[in-house]
Amino acid sequence: MKQEPLTPVRIKRLDLQGLRTLAVGLVIIYHLFPGKLPGGFIGVDIFLVISGYLIVASLVRELAKTGTVKLGTFYA
Repeated sequence: MKQEPLTPVRIKRLDLQGLRTLAVGLVIIYHLFPGKLPGGFIGVDIFLVISGYLIVASLVRELAKTGTVKLGTFYA
């Protein structure tokens, strides 16, 4: 019987996805009710920082796995 190669399990970071959702929510509330949530635009900064972390982590994993980073594949 032929065994399939083991593939790494990808863990979805629900904590980070939740923070990104909260950040988007802050921006939406800020735009709908600007007087109710002053400074709600900070959600954009939070979203960008978390997204940057996820992107860098992905690129570092690819570098560790293959020894290179293919930006064309990443952008696709």
